[in-house]
Amino acid sequence: MSDPGASEAYAQSHAQPYPYRRTELVEPDWRRFPGWRDVTEADWASAQWQRAHCVKNVKQLRELLGDLVDDRFYADLERDQAERATMSMLVPPQMLNTMVPTAPAGGAGSLTEALYADPVRRYMLPVFSDRRTDWPSHPHATRDSLHEHDMWAAEGLTHRYPTKVLAELLPTCPQYCGHCTRMDLVGNSTPQVEKLKFELKPVDRLDAMLDYLRRTPQVRDVVVSGGDVANMPIARLEDFLTKLLEIENIRDIRLATKALMGLPQHWLQDDVRAGVGRVARLARSRGVSLAIHTHVNHANSVTPMVAKATAAMFEEGVRDVRNQGVILNGVNADPHALLDLCFRLLDGAQIMPYYFYMCDLIPYSEHWRISVRDAQRLQHHIMGYLPGFATPRIVCDVPFVGKRWVHQVASYDTERGISYWTKNYRTSIEAEDPDALSRLYEYYDPIHTLPEEGQAWWREHGALDESALKAAEMAEASRRTAALQAH
Repeated sequence: MSDPGASEAYAQSHAQPYPYRRTELVEPDWRRFPGWRDVTEADWASAQWQRAHCVKNVKQLRELLGDLVDDRFYADLERDQAERATMSMLVPPQMLNTMVPTAPAGGAGSLTEALYADPVRRYMLPVFSDRRTDWPSHPHATRDSLHEHDMWAAEGLTHRYPTKVLAELLPTCPQYCGHCTRMDLVGNSTPQVEKLKFELKPVDRLDAMLDYLRRTPQVRDVVVSGGDVANMPIARLEDFLTKLLEIENIRDIRLATKALMGLPQHWLQDDVRAGVGRVARLARSRGVSLAIHTHVNHANSVTPMVAKATAAMFEEGVRDVRNQGVILNGVNADPHALLDLCFRLLDGAQIMPYYFYMCDLIPYSEHWRISVRDAQRLQHHIMGYLPGFATPRIVCDVPFVGKRWVHQVASYDTERGISYWTKNYRTSIEAEDPDALSRLYEYYDPIHTLPEEGQAWWREHGALDESALKAAEMAEASRRTAALQAH
């Protein structure tokens, strides 16, 4: 006989706005694509094979997918690469295999609409028709939208927060995301963006970082990033981390790698595991926390191979693996999609949901970005389902400020889509600025999300030169600052 109480509880759970169901992870069958029909499991598990078979251009994608995709998609992708893309094309097989995971059966063109709609494709292989034509870029969009270079204490070492730094060890990744916030430095140049280059030799650049950290005892936390640390030979990465661990004030080290998801085969290599293990043991002996921060934006990207790589890192002594995703329209800007991703990470791969950033104000990103109001709505709708310690914060990375939880906004002009933020610390460029902690800092919603009155204001002012536009906004910011201080 069935248990009436259990049946009632089951019915109630399915009446919730989000019905939780545990799902088993699946590695999609890569042989469904014509170009991989003869790829063996041993090939697929090889990091060398994965790197050698990354898709770097439209020709290679066509060779992989063949006539399952219409020519119009390839033309759409090619036009985006020529006219809009801020990142060159580089997608490992592991990531491509999570696009259209159940490819529709059929002949020529059968995959086209599914590929257009696919959430992973939308940010890894953006096409021209994805982009907005009214406001493809916000008037305030910039190459270095967070002004990280302005805060370099040494080349590649951003000191923005009082006790934390970001160390960009290298300017390359195993995969290039279309929305990359470091699009001015990372990856190959595109027709739209001539990339900046580090000037110092790698060994000199890393030595300068270490020297600054030795001389700056207030820094305790280092995010080791790039680019992606998976692109640094493990011997060189281990050497840098070992020297970092010799600095007494360093108590937290976080390795930033999207490749834990995009190229998990890298982290399963014997030499990589051994190197991570030695660093983890040294960190533990010195009371330092070593964690990995990865970047997963959709539940489909979490596969058994990702779970296996994560488990390997835990076995080698890494204290925690956390996810820092980005809220992207058409990918995950939906409460159910976010919760699906969080539970897939937590249940399937033991990866802690940590942050979801709002997409930054880089060129040609308006079709991905959402408003602060929509970010607040998302935060509201995901509360209460996950354990408190695993409920991610949705944050706005405000220029010259840093991460702010979306409900920390000090003032918000929803008509013009300008939110105003305060901060409680000085960055490395504000030591002599007496007003740094009292002024308001602006962040901008996508213009297409605004009411007609707001869109009309931007149509009138958005074409102004930067100084005139800033003057109009500063007048409003000054008024709001005075009101905030009076309050």
